[in-house]
Amino acid sequence: MNRLIVAGAVGLALIGGMYLWQGASGSDTAADLPMGAVNAQESADIDTSGIIEMTLGPDDAPVTVIEYASFTCPHCARFHENQLRQLKANYIDAGKVRFIYRDVFFDRYGLWASIVARCGGEDRFFGITDLIYAQQSDWIGDGQDPVQIANNLRRIGKVAGLSEDRLDACLNDEDKAQALVAWYQAHAEADDIRSTPSLIINGQKHGNLSFGELSGIIDAILGEG
Repeated sequence: MNRLIVAGAVGLALIGGMYLWQGASGSDTAADLPMGAVNAQESADIDTSGIIEMTLGPDDAPVTVIEYASFTCPHCARFHENQLRQLKANYIDAGKVRFIYRDVFFDRYGLWASIVARCGGEDRFFGITDLIYAQQSDWIGDGQDPVQIANNLRRIGKVAGLSEDRLDACLNDEDKAQALVAWYQAHAEADDIRSTPSLIINGQKHGNLSFGELSGIIDAILGEG
């Protein structure tokens, strides 16, 4: 699924709102990332200070792994089910790795999913993220019905313990949605992100890695290889 990631916005509503226009079909790789305007503004003009980095592990861990991922990317769903689960058990929980999750938006559905995941705050983010990735094929369906996709994401939010009122507030927060898009654009441009999942390990960029490859890089940094 080769997709251009082109950001544009026409305001946020549950079904119609913040659009990230989808380009050509293909993989989870973007041949180009034109960092366009958000709601007729330059991204630099939008205040992103309220966007929280979602992290696991201690701040002072010797290794930092940043994952750039999209909630609509099947490869990312597999990474979270396999590599991240093992990374957490073997390195994050042991205090050796600080893991940072950063969104990439291929389409409006990925943005909606991110808003739902963040709606529960830092404490619930990774739990809701697990649910969204685990049920990815179910909530996306054939990708043709925005109403159904929105309802499916709301259902996941409710299963995670979010109230109807809280979901409404999150999904209709236009300023937050614009800030998320601008925040994504700034990070993706700075790190030259062209595909998902992409990993930045202590400042070095990598593509999708098996757990064996990932652990080999981490062990070498830790001097345990």
